[in-house]
Amino acid sequence: MLTRMHAWRRAGAITLALAALALAAGGCGSGDEARSEQRPPVPINVSVLVGPERVTLSPNSFGAGPVTLLVSNQSGAAQTLTIDGPRLRRSVGPIAPDDTATVKVTMGTGDYTVSAQEDAGIEAGALTVGAPRDSAQNELLLP
Repeated sequence: MLTRMHAWRRAGAITLALAALALAAGGCGSGDEARSEQRPPVPINVSVLVGPERVTLSPNSFGAGPVTLLVSNQSGAAQTLTIDGPRLRRSVGPIAPDDTATVKVTMGTGDYTVSAQEDAGIEAGALTVGAPRDSAQNELLLP
């Protein structure tokens, strides 16, 4: 009878320990603060062509948020590309002739210039960034 009582006590102690562990694990995690934060907008792709005479961008106007610049150097010489605007100055390169580069940036509202090296004599391109794009909070199947 004594061993049966020990088995019941042991089972009760294990059950109590598991219940305490489940309660402690349930208390872990983020609070309401994290739930109220919105996801950033979906990143957009902007094509940048560095030609022999000018830098061409498509699209050249969009809303503020994350942007991926897909750069193609068709100028015939290696180029360093510079993105310059409100609170942002980023350079990439040198990009070899007939080669590509990718630049990921978050752009705020304002006007930006995208230029090749000054000594190349290539006219800079312009970007106009408007009001922030909508959040991707309720979009499904996004990375």
